[in-house]
Amino acid sequence: MSTRMSRAERESFLTGTHIGVLSVAGSGGRPPMAVPIWYGYEPGGELTFATSPDSVKMALIRAAGQIGFTVQQEAMPYKYVSIEGSVVGYERTDADEYRRWSVRYLGPDAGERFFDSIEDHVRTMITVRVRPERWRTYDFGREFSG
Repeated sequence: MSTRMSRAERESFLTGTHIGVLSVAGSGGRPPMAVPIWYGYEPGGELTFATSPDSVKMALIRAAGQIGFTVQQEAMPYKYVSIEGSVVGYERTDADEYRRWSVRYLGPDAGERFFDSIEDHVRTMITVRVRPERWRTYDFGREFSG
């Protein structure tokens, strides 16, 4: 039995509340940078995440123009979705969108408190938009199903 997820399964999984791991080519002969990050995704759409415009991560993303991104479920049944994609846009981070991410990841009370504490910083951030082009998926639970 195949352990690959269908398109609907992988997109549904990616919309769940997971921490993503962003990977982008290093510079000057250094290995790729890989960092955990909050993200947003709607089925069939672009992957989005926000970062500071003057961060090393942003400089590497701008230079490479493409990223790798992995989301996993650590509890059994283990599964992951990994994409490779091209950066298709940069824009000022929408504070309301970032507030929704804060609540998504931290819950209503902690998310609102966290957002309130960094709202001024969020307004200086850049949202990166990535078009998924290649997908890798694995659902360990399929090895044990019917």
